[in-house]
Amino acid sequence: MAFFNLYGNTLLQLKHLFLLHWDRHLIGIHDLAIPLLLCRDVNNIRQVVNLNFDTKGTIMKIFKQVCKLSLSCVLLTPLLAFANVNADTGKKLPAKIDWQPCYTEENPNLLCGQYSVPLDYQSNKKNPKTIQIALVKLPASDTTQKPLGSLFINPGGPGASGVLFVRFAGQYLFNQEVRGRYDLIGFDPRGIHLSHAVTCGLTIEQITQAIPPFEFPVSRKEEKQQLNINKTLNSLCAKNGNDVMDHMTTANVARDLDLLRQAVGDELLNYVGYSYGSYLGVTYANLFPQKVGRLVVDGVLDPIEWSTGKGWSGWIEPVTTRLESDKNSMATLNEFFRLCDLAGPTGCSFAGNSAARFDQLIKRLKAQPQPIILPDGTNIELTYSLIIAETARAMYNSPSWSSFADLIAFTEAQFPPQVIGQQYSQLRNEFGVEEIVPPLDNSFFAFSAVLCSDSDNPAQEEFWPLWADESDKQNGYFGRFWTWGSSICANWPGSKKSRFTGPFTKKTKNPVLVASTLFDPATPYSGAKTVARLLPNSRLLTVDGWGHTTPGLSGCADNITFQYLLNGSLPATNTVCEQDIAPFYIFNNASANKRSLQRSDATDHASDSNEVRKAITRSNQQRFN
Repeated sequence: MAFFNLYGNTLLQLKHLFLLHWDRHLIGIHDLAIPLLLCRDVNNIRQVVNLNFDTKGTIMKIFKQVCKLSLSCVLLTPLLAFANVNADTGKKLPAKIDWQPCYTEENPNLLCGQYSVPLDYQSNKKNPKTIQIALVKLPASDTTQKPLGSLFINPGGPGASGVLFVRFAGQYLFNQEVRGRYDLIGFDPRGIHLSHAVTCGLTIEQITQAIPPFEFPVSRKEEKQQLNINKTLNSLCAKNGNDVMDHMTTANVARDLDLLRQAVGDELLNYVGYSYGSYLGVTYANLFPQKVGRLVVDGVLDPIEWSTGKGWSGWIEPVTTRLESDKNSMATLNEFFRLCDLAGPTGCSFAGNSAARFDQLIKRLKAQPQPIILPDGTNIELTYSLIIAETARAMYNSPSWSSFADLIAFTEAQFPPQVIGQQYSQLRNEFGVEEIVPPLDNSFFAFSAVLCSDSDNPAQEEFWPLWADESDKQNGYFGRFWTWGSSICANWPGSKKSRFTGPFTKKTKNPVLVASTLFDPATPYSGAKTVARLLPNSRLLTVDGWGHTTPGLSGCADNITFQYLLNGSLPATNTVCEQDIAPFYIFNNASANKRSLQRSDATDHASDSNEVRKAITRSNQQRFN
């Protein structure tokens, strides 16, 4: 028998223990039930666990834990169940999609349709229940060349509407040649927007009223308020959630996607997935490796951290912490400070010791929020949590950093509330957040249903404030902001049984293109490297630049993506493209001796790219709306 001892005083050390002594390939996880005592105050942990592995490697018992605390401890007994279900239902496929004109006032070429898919792919019923998946198509515009089939697109989220994405941004996606050769298809994944939306019985107004008056909890009082709201919403979902709520895993969406591929008559799937859409793409590639045509994942989630976490981390660490978006948001913000100071006051309105000044501004707003007046006359307060949320959003899109610099400069100088409000509104317009589009009436529940169904999370809500504190200490301003995003998962009532948890290592019929910026605040570059390493038939494309996802940042990267979609050509190994225009128009990349960039370096499709980046940002910022 082997014994392992760990003495430590932080939650991170406990996580490290779990990472060291867990191997899913050696331990019989199906038989595993582990009661684990974890103390609420991680700073007072003295001696955590002794682990005893039996010689067969199939049963593990954690039998000792010592805490010198007056506080009570919580009992955690997680059980893992893996159900990687065969997507082949054996049922006769319905008729082809009946496409009909729709949204013609916006684009006369748009077509809409619905397609019936099984609600439960595990059902053994003779006539299993089905649900309708909503789709929109922008047909290929070039009738002089052979069409390449359909190109399915997922903008991210989870919870974002592919129908809205293609409806509003389809005409700007890619370039004219790609749009000419492919039918661009957006679809609402099951449970989202027009596809049997999960709402837990609440109206839009009721959902709005239930949302707390802060972006994330800061004080202990706000933490308690957030946890109480979570309990209420979970209870409502358990009582009123529709039948799709138990079947909203990404694996089921991938199974739907394969049926949609067949319905449009394509032998292989052509797909582009941004942000969370990368996880859908990676899942499809591993469930249906021989059906992969041209598949692009951009702004890439680490599939292991999204699903189970490494080792036992999924049992003690929230998914929104272990993805390390907090760490990478801070790294990107540090780049903002560095480039702003290098640009000087003529290039960046917040230049000059910007990091220290920002810290003082944050402290001031934490003590005393700044009243502002929006252009429509609405009065709001720029609070600590709101400015952190706006900062996180600003890091998504480096072309908007000048506007963000203006916002914090105006706030620091305490300009009149109307002036700050005008700049605040302008910044949100640059993100596409304030554009008038039909409301995603279930985006909150859709986000929660997918995230919580896909991922392992602690069973006790007490872990979220612990990790929020730890993350803020370790990774700057964004620990609480990111960590609390998954707190509803502690007691989410939906089922995980249909999820896919890997391995993510299948060799696909055709190579997968994996793209990322070096400074992506939401989906770290490390996620792209992980996917490129896991998928044996993939190629990594790196953009030496700043922002979430690559479209519109680099003409070099855009052209590589376009050529891959058109003819399957891949970039050379270790290809790195530079961002065309660095923030504040100074230079490209991370050192002052890099070549200067002029405004004339912008790509010809700059206007289209701006619309695409706005649409992607909007799709992946629903929590801010």
